[in-house]
Amino acid sequence: MNKELVFYYLADKPEYLPTVARWYYSQWCEQSGRYTLDQLTEKLKNSLNKNALPKVLIAMIGNQLVAAAELKIREMDDYPQYEHWVGGVYVDAQMRGMQIGKRLMSYVVSQAKLAQIKTLYLQTEQLDGGLYSQLGFEPMFETHSKGYHVVVMKKSLSLSV
Repeated sequence: MNKELVFYYLADKPEYLPTVARWYYSQWCEQSGRYTLDQLTEKLKNSLNKNALPKVLIAMIGNQLVAAAELKIREMDDYPQYEHWVGGVYVDAQMRGMQIGKRLMSYVVSQAKLAQIKTLYLQTEQLDGGLYSQLGFEPMFETHSKGYHVVVMKKSLSLSV
C-alpha cells in the first residue's frame, strides 16, 4: 500500500461520505442523540463543495480513508460574530499517533488561506488545546456546547500561503 498521505475534497470522493458520516455519528451523535445517522448523512451532503462552505476535506493513504475535517460557517449559534470554523476533525482510530491529524489540520489551514479566510475558530473538549495549540490556535474562552465543556480557540491567518 502506498504510504503517502494525500488530501482531497469529499466532493471529489463522495463514495466516502457514508464512512465520514459513521465516524461523526459514533464520535459526536450516538450518545447525545443529536442526529440520527441518516440525518447526519443528509447534513454532510451539504458539504460536498469545493468552492463554498461548508466543505469536508479528507485524508487518504492509498485507497484507505484515514481522516476528515470540515471548514464551515458559524458552528456555534451563541457566537455568530465568529464566522469561519474548523470542525469534525477525525482520524480513524487505527491511524492515530501517526501525525495525520496534524498534517490534515495544516492542510485545512492552507485551504482556508486560499479562500482568503482571515481567522479560523474551533472548539475542542481538550481544554489545554491539545494539537490545536501546537498549530498556533489560541484559547479564547471556555463554554458549554451541545452537552460538552469546551474551549473555543482561534487562529489568525496571514493570507500569504
